[in-house]
Amino acid sequence: MNPSLLALSLAVALGTTTVHATDAPPATKAAAPAMTANGDDPTDGGSRNKQPAKVQELGAVSVSAALDQARNALSPDTGSSQYVIDHQAIAQLPLGASTPMNQVLLQAPGVVQDSYGGLHVRGDHANLQYRINGVIIPESIGGFGQSLDARTIDTVKLLDGALPAQYGLRTAAVVDITTKSGHDLGNGGSVGITGGSNATLNPNASVWGSNDRWSWFLTGNYMENDVGIENPTPSKKPIHDHTNQAKGFGDISYLIDNDTRLSFLFGVANNRFQIPNRPGYMPQFGYLDMVDFNSADLDGHQRENTRFGVLALQGKLGATGYQVSVGQRYSRLAYTPDRIGELMFNGVASAVSRSNRASTLQADFATPLGNRHTLRYGIYGSFERAVSGNDAWVFPADAGGNPTSTTPINILDNSRLVARTWSAYVQDEWSLGENWTLNYGLRGDRYQLVRSESQLSPRLGLVWQATGSTTVHAGYSRYFTPPATEMIASSNIAKFDGTTNAVADSGNNTPLAERSDYFDAGVSQSIGSAWTVGVDAYYRKVQRLQDEGQFGSALVYSTFNYAAGRVKGLEFTANYAQGPLSAYFNASLGKAIGRRIITSQYNFAPDDLAWVNNHWIFLDHDQKLTSSGGISYALDDSTRVGADYLFGSGLRKDGSVPNGASLPAYFQLNFNVSHDFAFDRFGKLHTQLALLNVLDRTYELRDGSGIGVGAPQFGPRRGVFLSLQKDF
Repeated sequence: MNPSLLALSLAVALGTTTVHATDAPPATKAAAPAMTANGDDPTDGGSRNKQPAKVQELGAVSVSAALDQARNALSPDTGSSQYVIDHQAIAQLPLGASTPMNQVLLQAPGVVQDSYGGLHVRGDHANLQYRINGVIIPESIGGFGQSLDARTIDTVKLLDGALPAQYGLRTAAVVDITTKSGHDLGNGGSVGITGGSNATLNPNASVWGSNDRWSWFLTGNYMENDVGIENPTPSKKPIHDHTNQAKGFGDISYLIDNDTRLSFLFGVANNRFQIPNRPGYMPQFGYLDMVDFNSADLDGHQRENTRFGVLALQGKLGATGYQVSVGQRYSRLAYTPDRIGELMFNGVASAVSRSNRASTLQADFATPLGNRHTLRYGIYGSFERAVSGNDAWVFPADAGGNPTSTTPINILDNSRLVARTWSAYVQDEWSLGENWTLNYGLRGDRYQLVRSESQLSPRLGLVWQATGSTTVHAGYSRYFTPPATEMIASSNIAKFDGTTNAVADSGNNTPLAERSDYFDAGVSQSIGSAWTVGVDAYYRKVQRLQDEGQFGSALVYSTFNYAAGRVKGLEFTANYAQGPLSAYFNASLGKAIGRRIITSQYNFAPDDLAWVNNHWIFLDHDQKLTSSGGISYALDDSTRVGADYLFGSGLRKDGSVPNGASLPAYFQLNFNVSHDFAFDRFGKLHTQLALLNVLDRTYELRDGSGIGVGAPQFGPRRGVFLSLQKDF
């Protein structure tokens, strides 16, 4: 179906629905706050950084809720730092459940925004691990699209710091998502639409329910607008920046018996982007008899496809709880250049494609040993096939890089990679008394690509419940982080000798696994029943520090290594929830530096390599100060107003040395108001009006300079958006 017709159809369906709201309230988990059918009603205060209440009486809850509790017991967070955002807190954001996943995570401490929707947590570049209901979802190829939809979320926890042995490979942070469940929500659905500035149109539809032992939650949405990628200019309207994005997610489960559940998770995303243009640039090369080309007329495109499916079996064998899953994820990215234009501006036009198919096996077990010990252990395996294609057109050139002809030649540079990963862990959670808990363990990882790399990693975490309101944690973790296979392109550099795309082959061109020692300590304090405050400090000493950069015209990331890195920081959080008022505040101070680039050197200018070889430099994604916060107030049962903000002291740019300066600080303020209208025949209609970047401040995320940085990127200008949502 044509995407625009789909959007129009959903909009019409919203306007003509006459189904009454469900009379009977949906079933909810015991000890959890009441919620509406879709769990997005923001009239109740959303909770942040608070663990859901544990179910104490098994007889008072459904089998599904008991299994949810058992699944959570498989994933400890002893000694690590965590920040929790639930579905109600998401509903209170300006765009509500239409908020992209990266914007949801930006509300947590230590999370820095970057161009193309990228995130950095505690001075790391990407390296995030996504889990859905305890199952690892292999990462997709980096790009602009958000593969996951916030409408699927019941709660999301951001775990970072010194993680237990269960967590490995991708360790900057674990994004641990618990999805909404048909057993909890009852039978129903929802349809809605968000529209506004930059020709934004974002219809969505969801359906959920249960029947005896079956349960399901399905959601899908389509989005199009004229600012798919950050504008490379400060103008209000970018040039050639339209996007079409379609996403879907499903969770279907079957209760085999009271102790066993079989679940099928699946998701799909199909995203298309125009590459935005910068006017006023002059061509550097001629093409046949052409010498002029308007840079505003370039016509580059990128397409990203992701799909995954996971079959998970959860249950008990005696006293041992387990979850075993098998899954597969396929991801593909394809960049289509404007051949003539890019040849004239850059001397090379490359149709770049990357794809990766990952098949996974994961098994986690938890066995109580008496009253004081819980033994957890498990394995993880991944088999990946990655394909990289580069269909390049270049001009022949002399030894000095000057073109000798205006007639381009075609060079094909394709590669195939097979990567295997095996991991195993064992850990013991030891209750030393009423107030002390020690979690210690050992993890082993092995990654095989061009070479085999492996490591045994000890983990140690300690939690002290100093008082009923004060919790102290400290931990140490040794980490092993293999390069992202889908980011690796095994280029044959010699093929481009004697062309305008020639580069120096300066050393090892295959990225290495990163190895690091991570130290983390913090304290959380509850003040009365409304306030929770926390302070956390961390330090990471890194060997073979991994970073990513965008090299060339195609907006595709590639991995490289620094020989050494140092990352440290301090975080502060405060949360308030009392009656109709809720508020949060986060502030982070960080520093991330690296020295000597030891892989993929061909991507860098010789002068930059020479400097970095002998000096420590700031990483391009280093940001000294980062802060986020928000406030939400319910005027009555139907109306709520709110505001939130993002602040950053600026990412790095080149100064007198590589990455030697920082961009100006930025501050983005957003307002929103929501109201539920009640109609006799129609039922309740939820409306939400959002005003983003209220002050219309122009700010720059990137200026195009720095190690591994591509084009300039500006933050969003002022925008107005209206959301309508109808549950049935």
